Amino acid sequence: MTTATLIDSWTMTRRGLAHWTRQPVQVAVQLVFPVMMLVMFAYFLGGGMTVPGGGDYKEYLVPGTFALTMVFGLEGTMLAITQDLNKGVIDRFRSMPMARSAVLVGRSVLDMLQSALGLLVLLGAGLAMGWRWHGGPGDALLAVGLLLWLRFAMLWLGIFLGMAAGRPEMVQAVQILVWPVGFLSNVFSSPETMPGWLGALAVWNPMSATATAIRELFGGPGGGGDSWAADHAQLLSVCWPLALIAVFLPIAVRSYGRLSR
Repeated sequence: MTTATLIDSWTMTRRGLAHWTRQPVQVAVQLVFPVMMLVMFAYFLGGGMTVPGGGDYKEYLVPGTFALTMVFGLEGTMLAITQDLNKGVIDRFRSMPMARSAVLVGRSVLDMLQSALGLLVLLGAGLAMGWRWHGGPGDALLAVGLLLWLRFAMLWLGIFLGMAAGRPEMVQAVQILVWPVGFLSNVFSSPETMPGWLGALAVWNPMSATATAIRELFGGPGGGGDSWAADHAQLLSVCWPLALIAVFLPIAVRSYGRLSR
């Protein structure tokens, strides 16, 4: 990547950061919503939940919520892409003497910054609720890296779906699909408590792999299992996002290149 491309990409990132300062309420809502969901499941519903092998449900729930937040971030990516498409912003950028990749690079950097900030807020909320990690700092950093790796994969899926949807209204249709996929996992409950076929789908959910892997790294309960997927969660937490990136990054770039045709 040349210096000019880096400068153009940073300009696009600064554009998004400027939007943050002009829309603080929207940014605050995006940061607070995962915290509200964590509180709701921990205190309102957590009393009836059991952890495989025993343990505090909060210790099980908090890492799962981290993974869930990374996946749900694709909705914000989709919405931003569709809004820029409908307002003609991307067309104007493409007509300017700037690197063609700057828009997508800037979008990805901005969304990763927002996800890192959201993860930091959620970490603080978990600590305030009594959750703790029991491993060393190296394991904790690796867990954060796996979470952001999952978010990076969801980012390119969101960019592709945003350009495929074309209109902000279509984002709602995708949200209807995202929520069941998010809940069909081991984020809130163990697949062992689900019907056999449903539990098998939950175990092989990419988000379940990341949630299980970071539970192991944080030293919390519910990290293991009887299935191959649960026993190799850290491997799958790397391979699943890698597969998604390998598929959707080139498709997203190709779709962006065809916008003016």
